[in-house]
Amino acid sequence: MDIPRPKQRNPRKYVIGAVVVGAVAVTSIGLARLEPAAPGVDRSIVYFGEVRRGELVVRVRGPGTLVPEQIRFVSALTAGRVQRKFQFPGDSVEAGTILIEMENPDVRVQLLEAQRQLAQANANLIRLKSTLQNARLAQEGKVAQIRTQYLAAQRDIKANQDLAAQNLIAESVLDASRELAMELEERLGIEERRLRVMVESSTEQLAVEQAQIDRLQALADFQEERVASMKVTAGVAGVVRDLPLEEGQWVNPGELLARIVQPGRLRADLRIPETQARNVTAGQRAFIDTRTDTIPGVVRHIDPAAENGTVRVEVSLEGPLPRGARPDLSVDGTIELERLPDVLIMGRAAYSQANQSVGLFKLVPGTGEAVRITVQLGVASVNEVEVRTGLTPGDSVILSDMARWDAFDRIRLKG
Repeated sequence: MDIPRPKQRNPRKYVIGAVVVGAVAVTSIGLARLEPAAPGVDRSIVYFGEVRRGELVVRVRGPGTLVPEQIRFVSALTAGRVQRKFQFPGDSVEAGTILIEMENPDVRVQLLEAQRQLAQANANLIRLKSTLQNARLAQEGKVAQIRTQYLAAQRDIKANQDLAAQNLIAESVLDASRELAMELEERLGIEERRLRVMVESSTEQLAVEQAQIDRLQALADFQEERVASMKVTAGVAGVVRDLPLEEGQWVNPGELLARIVQPGRLRADLRIPETQARNVTAGQRAFIDTRTDTIPGVVRHIDPAAENGTVRVEVSLEGPLPRGARPDLSVDGTIELERLPDVLIMGRAAYSQANQSVGLFKLVPGTGEAVRITVQLGVASVNEVEVRTGLTPGDSVILSDMARWDAFDRIRLKG
């Protein structure tokens, strides 16, 4: 019969277990104290920039379009129906080139009525001149007749005075001749004044009638212009930009008929972000990029109000325009604000703004690693920015967007 024996404990096992537990604990503490491994970043996907000292040209950039300096809007002077189109958008025209022809019978009837009234007024003027001339001649004849009678009375007075001195006639005869002469003198004065009044009145009547004729002439001329305006001309030499009418379409007075532009005289209208437009002033140099050429220019006007976060800036173009320049062409414009000599400069990092502190990865020479540093930026241009503190000439930094590695202070460059 088997008798169970009691188990004996092996102290060696406990010693080994204690040693293993201690080793694990020490290893864990050591690993916890180690810095996390630097993540690897492919060198080919990041963009590097080198810090240098030199002159910083501060610029702002904005998109825009080429706009004609002069646009002539051709409007309808009177209502009418489009009978025929002679030109189309893109056609070159001269000042007298007919664009469209319209028709409106009412306008022609109004012209005929204005001409009839003018002819009637001219006939009235002729009749008035004849009437006034006849009346003046009659009055002048009357004045001449009384003057002759007055002169005869003066001669009778002289003769009667000689006869009275010789007692050949009575004194009453001499008195009668004197009274007749006085009467004729007074009548002569009255008729002469009447003649002067008649002359002055005739001038005023003729002036009134002539003024009426002038008004009717102006009305007739206006009606003639309305009829002539039915043949719509360009007015200036240029290129037809818009002609949105079709034959048979009715046009109201003042309605836009066409737009004529002069392609050789263009300007650039740029849209500059309102945060950057505060430093733009008239007279600053600008450069317009048409994708195939660069056109120099000068800032001419800045709109006082912003629209949709941008400010419109007009740039006058200088020199001959390239062959591809045409109205409504999309362009990019760069305006030169100022020049800062002898400053630290680096390429503009992604999402960096002027006068801010940013975190950048600076390359550690000879290690293939980059460490995060804080850099104080100054004035910013389109592609470059001023460095105030944090870097020295010759330093290389990563300018690409490194937001994925914000949690790391060090990265390892691969490749």
